[in-house]
Amino acid sequence: MTFSILARDDSGAFGMAVTSSSPCVAARCLHLRCGVGVVASQNITDPRFGDWLLDRLAEGDSADEALARLREHDGTTAYRQLAVIGAQDAPAVHSGERTLGVHHSRTSEHAVAVGNLLDNTGVVDAVLRQFQSATGEFEQRLLTALKAGLAAGGEAGDLHSAGLAVVRDAGWRETDLRVDWSETPVSDLEALLEMWLPQRRDYVTRGVDPRTAPAYGVPGDE
Repeated sequence: MTFSILARDDSGAFGMAVTSSSPCVAARCLHLRCGVGVVASQNITDPRFGDWLLDRLAEGDSADEALARLREHDGTTAYRQLAVIGAQDAPAVHSGERTLGVHHSRTSEHAVAVGNLLDNTGVVDAVLRQFQSATGEFEQRLLTALKAGLAAGGEAGDLHSAGLAVVRDAGWRETDLRVDWSETPVSDLEALLEMWLPQRRDYVTRGVDPRTAPAYGVPGDE
């Protein structure tokens, strides 16, 4: 049903890219907080887990500790697939025994690839491998990894939604892109990213210091 890549980079940014056969996947599964971490809540999704786990990270838990506390706190984790990356410690993954279909996860020092209802387990391997070798902007590396998963077989069914978000130090999601329903969601997400990246820094400046913000370049904007 869903596969994703979560990561932090050397600058302290956190990001995630995700795609699914279900509609509006990013609205439910993708959770980030500046300076704290990133969480994927997948499979039979409870979006409340995103903020709950980020709160635990903010309190000082490691990713492993946060997941352990969730398993103690909630009785439905057998149905959940979760991935967590905090600011410093190793990433952590949980795939409950009721996770759907072919499912798999891979972790590295700074990234996690995870998926369920996959065409094959090699999808997740390809996602992480491509992220580790990719170059360019953080957002581009996340998208390239997602594309590698699609090329390796993707889901057992057709994909219909996708999303990509990154937090840095602005206080909000500097990139927050979604394709909520499409026959080609990953390609559509790539087109959105190509449009967005050249403008991203300008929008951050408009928020942080509007006195120095560049013009929008639309009629009536001076």
